[in-house]
Amino acid sequence: MQYMLKKAFLVFSILLIFGGMVNAESYEEGKHYKLVDQARTIDGDKVEVLEFFWYGCPHCYSFEPKLSEWKKNKPGNVEFVRIPATFQPLWVLHARAYYALQMLGVGEDIHLKFFSEIHNSKNYMKTLDALTAFVQQQGVDKSEFIDAMNSFTVETQVRKATKLVTDYNLNGVPAVAVNGKYLISASMAGSYDNMIKIMNYLIDKETAKAARGNDKAAEKKS
Repeated sequence: MQYMLKKAFLVFSILLIFGGMVNAESYEEGKHYKLVDQARTIDGDKVEVLEFFWYGCPHCYSFEPKLSEWKKNKPGNVEFVRIPATFQPLWVLHARAYYALQMLGVGEDIHLKFFSEIHNSKNYMKTLDALTAFVQQQGVDKSEFIDAMNSFTVETQVRKATKLVTDYNLNGVPAVAVNGKYLISASMAGSYDNMIKIMNYLIDKETAKAARGNDKAAEKKS
């Protein structure tokens, strides 16, 4: 009986391992995600995850709850950064607002409310006045917000965001870039849940690669 139990456990373990391999192989480069043409070099032990979004995008709004849930339990070696896309003038205006609110220290508190104002209240906030009225409702000082919107810091951040959109050859949102090498789009992933799964797969891949690199470096020193 003990032998049969050991044998059953061994078979079950093999099936689990094989199942994991199949799951890993199910995410294919060029099908579920793509390599970035001009990969950016990420320094250090952190794995960088960038989310490209626009507040007016209904798909980004739908993806946000999935992403927020993922963020609660994201690996400790992952650095997550939101990048507002800047395809059109209205997107640029909203990008400036995003960075201005971050600069004022209230960005995280207002992030979901910004989405909701557009998609639930149908207020697209197409002008600075409309944006200012909205943030005032959230308790943000009018003059401080306008100063931040016009600041050199926000201008620099918007320029960097625009460059990233170009560097990643982005053609839509939501999209997620992992460690400067891989790009995941909703259309390629097939669903928002799959976007999260592919993100985790690529994070694991980059984490394992970094660990191997650290091991080799340690061997050279020893």
